[in-house]
Amino acid sequence: MTIDKLLNKEIKRYKTTPDLIVEALRKAILRGEYKAGQNLRQEELADRFGVSRIPVREAMRQLEAEGLITIYPNRGAIVTELSALEAQELYEIRLALETTALRLAIPKITPEELRRAEEILTRTDRETETNNLGELNWEFHAALYLPAGRPRLFGMIHNLHLSVDRYMRFEYTALDYLGKSQIEHRSLLAACGEKEIEKAIALLTQHIEAAGKLLVAYLEQQNLASEGAKA
Repeated sequence: MTIDKLLNKEIKRYKTTPDLIVEALRKAILRGEYKAGQNLRQEELADRFGVSRIPVREAMRQLEAEGLITIYPNRGAIVTELSALEAQELYEIRLALETTALRLAIPKITPEELRRAEEILTRTDRETETNNLGELNWEFHAALYLPAGRPRLFGMIHNLHLSVDRYMRFEYTALDYLGKSQIEHRSLLAACGEKEIEKAIALLTQHIEAAGKLLVAYLEQQNLASEGAKA
């Protein structure tokens, strides 16, 4: 789906212009419409959205806070390139924050919330569009963390997921990670349902570490390939 089609779709859902621009650009970045390292020019985006530069500037500040772009003086906004070391750090932070959220959430989680998480896994099994798998993965984790009642912690975790979401397609396709991820998700959900906190924390730790190692290895290979091409 092109950025213009995404825009037309989002116009129907959002009322405020900055929100519309944030959502459309976020999806375009996550789906690979805008590549890592690509420059996003305010003037061009303002023309495309049919707005002034002000809402575009506001949207870019939000995307920078989410880690999807970096704004440089005199260079403008660049789609963030994730290095192997940065990916490792992101997953280390994810591990610390998400295990904390889960520990707080499990005592409060309800049967209805557990059913919602199970429904998300069922939808994931049936999903045929790879671009939607990252969002479904986040929905599942979000369903487990929301009962913690820690909105700031939840927001930080969400931003971390957004930072690596665009790379999830590689893990799901090239490495056939989806099946393994779904097995791990169901084991985690079962432990949450049984209120086995330490078991759930151990399962979540293994799940995040495994996904992180895959991404770090992929980015290291990409870096070696890039250096070889320049040689």
